[in-house]
Amino acid sequence: MDSRSHTHVTAALRLCLHALLTGLLALVVVRAVSEDAADTGAVVAVTLLTAALYAAGAVRSSAVQPKGSVQPKGSERPKDPARPRTSVQPGTPAGAWWLGGLWVLWAALLVLSPDALWVAFPLYFLQLHFLPMRWALPAVVVTAAAAITSFVVHRQEIEPGAFIGPLIGAAVAVATVLGYDALFRESERRRELIVELVATRADLAEAERTAGTLAERERLAREIHDTLAQGLSSIQLLLRAAERSLPENAPATPHVRAAREAAQANLAEARSFVRALTPPDLEHGSLAAALERLCARTTAPELTVRFAVSGTPVELPTPYEVALLRTAQSALANTVRHAAARRAEITLSFMETSVALDVVDDGRGFDPSGAPVHERGTGGDGGFGLPAMRARAGSLGGALSVESAPGQGTAVALTLPLPDTEAERAA
Repeated sequence: MDSRSHTHVTAALRLCLHALLTGLLALVVVRAVSEDAADTGAVVAVTLLTAALYAAGAVRSSAVQPKGSVQPKGSERPKDPARPRTSVQPGTPAGAWWLGGLWVLWAALLVLSPDALWVAFPLYFLQLHFLPMRWALPAVVVTAAAAITSFVVHRQEIEPGAFIGPLIGAAVAVATVLGYDALFRESERRRELIVELVATRADLAEAERTAGTLAERERLAREIHDTLAQGLSSIQLLLRAAERSLPENAPATPHVRAAREAAQANLAEARSFVRALTPPDLEHGSLAAALERLCARTTAPELTVRFAVSGTPVELPTPYEVALLRTAQSALANTVRHAAARRAEITLSFMETSVALDVVDDGRGFDPSGAPVHERGTGGDGGFGLPAMRARAGSLGGALSVESAPGQGTAVALTLPLPDTEAERAA
């Protein structure tokens, strides 16, 4: 909610308070002059002094009030070093002294005129606004008691109205201020929530754009590797075989050699495209280093993530490294968001004919066969994490298995067959 709306409301309430106090002081003067009492001069003098003190404080308060800022009663008021502490503001010593001076003048006016008791009503609001609540409530009670005492002393009689009027006025003032404060705090909480939601929406949109960009880069890298790079590699192998089978002085030998060199150059260019499109984590270091960095930067309350390598590491094709890294990221994200685990372990295992990635946690677990994945909420991206991992594994001829049970943690295992070494070198 725009804080300017509160500024308009409080400005209108402030004007009404000014008008109410001015009218009641004018009533005191008019009654004193019309009755031609002996102390009329004293009443007029004290009334004018009270009006002057109130006007000085009101002008001072309006002059230093920051534009568009409203501080509800009882809320935390930030200290502004540029604002003088002598300004007549809520919560400042100057404001308390100003309010105390008004109350003393009003008490003197109570002694001189019974009509001054009506001024107690705007004083209630001033006390509730300028004093902390622990001091404002006793001040309101003292003011009401002073008004009741003045009525009894001047009228020389005790009537129910003498007690009911000031007490009802005090109750209405307290209820009004507390109600406004509650509405203000609620509107502020909603405003902060809206700001947070807008920021979160922007972050999510940026994250989705980044994820989409990375996914498209991976797809292009995989397509280039599986089509262009493999085709150029096959052409190079065939041309190399043809060059070897031709006599050294054959007329076609230079052309075959030129075609093989062109295929080799284009293969190198395709490989550079694949490297440029790989995930940033794989650009500077090996797959094991990328997984270790992933574990180090994964944070969650009371969660410890460890990484281990089993077997003798071998060089893997880029699509394999991308699939293993993305699977680890997705599985670990599910652990952080849904598992409430204390410990998670990522293990990269190199075997004779395959490479395996295991992500194990000791979280709450789930029933893999009890409900569809999108209903369990196990996917880190809204329930589609596991299908994406299975699709990635299937595209490379591998398999993804998930073992879990309620209260017994979760284990995600991705197994990929190692490619043929000689063919891979040629590729």
